Amino acid sequence: MKLPFLVASLAFALSVAAGFGHAADTSQAPASGGDGAARPVVLELFTSQGCSSCPPADRLAGILARDPSLLVITRPVTYWDRLGWKDTLARAENTDLQRAYSRRISTGQGVYTPQIVVNGRYGAVGSREKQVRALISWAKRDNGPAIAIRQADNGGFGIGLSGKANYRLELVLVALDSSERVRIGSGENSGRNVVYTNVVKDELRLGEWRGGTRSFQIEPSRLAVPGADRYAVLLRQPDGGVILGAAVLTGG
Repeated sequence: MKLPFLVASLAFALSVAAGFGHAADTSQAPASGGDGAARPVVLELFTSQGCSSCPPADRLAGILARDPSLLVITRPVTYWDRLGWKDTLARAENTDLQRAYSRRISTGQGVYTPQIVVNGRYGAVGSREKQVRALISWAKRDNGPAIAIRQADNGGFGIGLSGKANYRLELVLVALDSSERVRIGSGENSGRNVVYTNVVKDELRLGEWRGGTRSFQIEPSRLAVPGADRYAVLLRQPDGGVILGAAVLTGG
């Protein structure tokens, strides 16, 4: 598929990083779960079953997801459904998020697939491993507020935030399917079996945070999304902004 690719160079990424360099108090400790693990770098892959250029990026997402220092999230989009095959995993919310990213970090060329967005800051063609890994290395320098995770006796989780913030942030619970194989019935990928990693099944806004110390509770009922077997929390600016913290919920 000939796509309107936006090639995000590392130089462009550095300029974006400079623009957000004071998003949070960089003196704060990295976010962690209860075991003290470092805050993961978040990679969001925008992909589509109707895009012939996407399977290599889908495979790369599976490889990157093996790294515990990364949180890979697959976000299938809807805009290639017009080509005749309706993506069985696509969500309009994913398309909206990618458009929001495009308005902030692109050069006006619009959305495209496959695209990987790193920490909500930097964009790259999702199949270009060298470029993606360069952005990951840079993103590991990002600092953010501390996120503490505690599993409750009832199977839910308590989330604690502490630190400083220069503006309003939101905490979002993301429900994921860790691995889903799809046989594509028509279109450019007709007949292919593609494995998708950490596919978004649902998202829930848990509340706002403006700095200081605050706790959030996740009830067990929130961890029963159909098709989901993994959950994570993202601390981010609203409306497709920078991701300043993330943690995977484990032990449930």
